[in-house]
Amino acid sequence: MVVKPEWLRVKAPQWERVGTVKEILRDLSLNTVCEEASCPNIGECFHNGTATFLIMGPACTRACPYCDIDFEKKPKPLDATEPERLAEAVRRLKLNHVVITSVNRDDLPDGGASQFVRCIEAIRASSPGTTIEVLIPDLCGNWEALAGILQAEPEVLNHNTETVSRLYRRVRPQGEYQRTMELMKRSRELAPWVYTKSGIMVGLGETDAEVREVMQDLRNVDCDILTIGQYLQPSQKHLKVDNFVPPAQFAAWQEFGESIGFLQVVASPLTRSSYHAEQVRALMERYPRSRF
Repeated sequence: MVVKPEWLRVKAPQWERVGTVKEILRDLSLNTVCEEASCPNIGECFHNGTATFLIMGPACTRACPYCDIDFEKKPKPLDATEPERLAEAVRRLKLNHVVITSVNRDDLPDGGASQFVRCIEAIRASSPGTTIEVLIPDLCGNWEALAGILQAEPEVLNHNTETVSRLYRRVRPQGEYQRTMELMKRSRELAPWVYTKSGIMVGLGETDAEVREVMQDLRNVDCDILTIGQYLQPSQKHLKVDNFVPPAQFAAWQEFGESIGFLQVVASPLTRSSYHAEQVRALMERYPRSRF
């Protein structure tokens, strides 16, 4: 049994608030990546009344060996009621900032982009003051689908790089490192007013130099925000942890990221793509952008 270091232990959540969020999610038949992907921060985020909604799931058409979301070669058709149910959850939870992510839907021609658009539009209609972050899959390189999501005007477009280029075949076998970089590059070109964001996991055997190379690659395509967190093995059938990265190394990556121009770098052992995502509202005030 692998013993986690002290810095990876999390406080027990206050279950009263957690239970309230869970009740709303169950009442509206919604999924969250917090639960499906076994996020270690679920207690803190649910206690604070925040959640990252997982649409078009819970089953995914890809079987990435690091991910705890179930694989399904032929998932169910899209639910036309999902956008309205999602918007209702945002309204009930009184969210200032919402994150919408999805499973990969490689079975759909647009990778599910149209469902992202419908969800954004539904939230805009019921909670116009809520800022929206979408954490999207690579859409199999369908750039027209990407343009459609950006035209719906989310404040943040997030797409995770996940790991260093050398480890892609093992960690993300159905993904392509250069396709990820191209998605980030095109997002900036198509909608320069949208804040772009990406994230990587560490502890899979990458080197410090490789992490810095990914960071520089993301800056070369003008990515604004970066998250770096420790990979944790969800079960015995998933990829094993190669090493536990100490907090000092995360601090060094954060310092390096800020030095090369990221607007924000969130780096710590327990950081995940959507951890403290609501802080983007303060970032938008500090670095305002206008479409016109």
